[in-house]
Amino acid sequence: MEGLLAGQLPDLASHILTKRPRAVRAHHLTLGELTLLTDRDHLIELLGFLRDDGRCLFSCLLDICGVDWPARTERFDVVYHLLSPSQNLRVRIKLSADGDTPVPSACALFPCADWYEREAWDMYGILFTGHPDLRRLLTDYGFEGHPLRKDFPLTGFVEVRYDDAAKRVIYEPVELKQEYRHFEFLSPWEGTDYHLPGDEKTTLEPPKQ
Repeated sequence: MEGLLAGQLPDLASHILTKRPRAVRAHHLTLGELTLLTDRDHLIELLGFLRDDGRCLFSCLLDICGVDWPARTERFDVVYHLLSPSQNLRVRIKLSADGDTPVPSACALFPCADWYEREAWDMYGILFTGHPDLRRLLTDYGFEGHPLRKDFPLTGFVEVRYDDAAKRVIYEPVELKQEYRHFEFLSPWEGTDYHLPGDEKTTLEPPKQ
């Protein structure tokens, strides 16, 4: 079945390129998956075509996610995953973006894009123009930064705890409770270099059959 479905993708790619040649900057088939590369100006046109065209019918938006490439001028990939239940096929759409220029919102085409785009904004700082309510989704409203950017520190900037005296949640600078340790694997905490009874069996050659 997987081979049959994968065999439909070249014909589907050819159909999309014929119908929307300006909307697809490039495409590739890898590991039985079709990926279409587009840009901000043609994103909504391409998504609408994939949803409504009778050969496509990608009516389900499964996910919108980001990928951070800090060394690039447009450091983010914005990735859309679509499913066609009638065709039993999936397609991936990608475009590049920076942290300042908004990407058109897909909420008018796919209402479920609302929370996906809010998550992409919260985690990466990717802006979406035309979104009805672009605000943080997974972090607090006063949170600073975007946690899935590769330049965001693993410890974060602040830590949160409930203060029983103040009867509220308070924010404090991050305090690391344990100093950095160099693991040389000689300390009992990291491992031992002595042998326990029975360890000699690991050095014996297996008996010949």
